[in-house]
Amino acid sequence: MHMDQDQFDRFATTMPGMGSDAASVRARVEAMEAVLERLFVVPGIRRPVGLDAIIGLIPVIGDIATAAMGAYIVWEARNLGLSKWKLLRMAANIGFDTALGAIPFVGDAFDLFWRSNSRNLRILRKHLDKHHPKMVIIEQ
Repeated sequence: MHMDQDQFDRFATTMPGMGSDAASVRARVEAMEAVLERLFVVPGIRRPVGLDAIIGLIPVIGDIATAAMGAYIVWEARNLGLSKWKLLRMAANIGFDTALGAIPFVGDAFDLFWRSNSRNLRILRKHLDKHHPKMVIIEQ
């Protein structure tokens, strides 16, 4: 079966989290942040760890890959109309994480504590809560 672009677009908008509305974007960004920063908890230290820290163990390539995944969050934020200042802050968070994460050993430990994607999610949530108040989620 072959789908043309219009059929695919209609199909994609009916799936949860696949639309371009603020709620769908929020769901995708929250999922990406969870995968990058809080995929599982390390026993013993009880600290959440995600792909950012794990893939970051691979020198250079790992840091570039996780920076690209973090850039997806900034791209979604840009599509939602965040200000250039907020986008610059988000990009700086990723840049700082990537630069320090590239330092052998020190950068790997740093990735456990500097969570650029969580910081960027907070910036995005603040924007969404202000500009899309219907979708405010009260966190417990």
